[in-house]
Amino acid sequence: MNLEELGWNPSFEADFGEYRQRGLSPGRIACQQKDLYQVYGVDGTMSTEVSGNFRHNARSKADFPAVGDWVAIRPCPEESKATIQAVLPRRSVFSRKSAGARTEEQVLAANIDTVFLVSGLDNEFRPRRIERYLTVAWDSGAAPVIVLNKADLCTDIGARLEEVESVAFGVPVCAVSATEKQGLDALESHLGVGKTVAFLGSSGVGKSTIINALLGAQRQEVRAVREDDSRGRHTTSYRELIPLPGKGLLIDTPGMREIQLWTDEDGLRKSFEDIEALVGSCRFRNCAHQKEPGCAVRAAIENGALDAKRYRSYLKLQREVRFLAAKQDQKAHLEEKARRKEFGRMVKKMKKDYKKG
Repeated sequence: MNLEELGWNPSFEADFGEYRQRGLSPGRIACQQKDLYQVYGVDGTMSTEVSGNFRHNARSKADFPAVGDWVAIRPCPEESKATIQAVLPRRSVFSRKSAGARTEEQVLAANIDTVFLVSGLDNEFRPRRIERYLTVAWDSGAAPVIVLNKADLCTDIGARLEEVESVAFGVPVCAVSATEKQGLDALESHLGVGKTVAFLGSSGVGKSTIINALLGAQRQEVRAVREDDSRGRHTTSYRELIPLPGKGLLIDTPGMREIQLWTDEDGLRKSFEDIEALVGSCRFRNCAHQKEPGCAVRAAIENGALDAKRYRSYLKLQREVRFLAAKQDQKAHLEEKARRKEFGRMVKKMKKDYKKG
């Protein structure tokens, strides 16, 4: 594939100007396994790692390359290897909070045009989980599409579609059966040469099966889900950029049981436009939506216009977003305090050395 088929465009070319002058070449991260990366470039596929200077200057894990990133590399074609010198500015980025207690961003994929949010139409169908994924997707900069897989196992697809459409205003919703190869045309309409589509969803929803169906080959490993609860085992163990000849690129990702938010309230507002509109209609600007007179939110719940479960989901995600913001502010404050302390030590040392000299 040439660079344009890999998603290269004039915007990336403009960002790459200074690196081209240094004799570097552009490449796109195809996959990552620990500290090693596979990169697609003009010289083919190469094994790469970041340079020592890059590693020294990186401020956090989010600064390191992620699948889908465009990077500036110093190639060694005779060995099919290269060294990553820089990451180009990302046009879109899908992130989550990293696992554990640390408040740190984990970049799942970058430079995505469309994100397929895959859910199963079996026992694992969860509208609340779709709301969570939508919140993060809106913040990524990519266009979300909801893909309801396993349509062959659903007895009332119309009801499921109506349920999802009620929480995904204006977002395309596609019902497909990857095993039966039904409904795939609706997905292919979102593909295109140079375009990148990422698949995100829980284990067992059929992301790899859909990718195999689109490729027309059994490229990705798949496993059967448990019949009692429809839960699957992880088959995709790392994120990977997969060329789809003549139709663009696909990013397969490991299944996630629940994604921890790394977003702000703007992403939340887009996912819950109906509730945000109701909040704006309350009589009092500081309405807590409890027992205040003229509360549009409570009125909508009471008359059935707003699902109480959806409102509780909104409140839960709002608490998460605000808690994350507070933790980010605290982390930024501590980092700035550490920088000032280090700068103070440097100044004292300089003064001491000056006196000695």
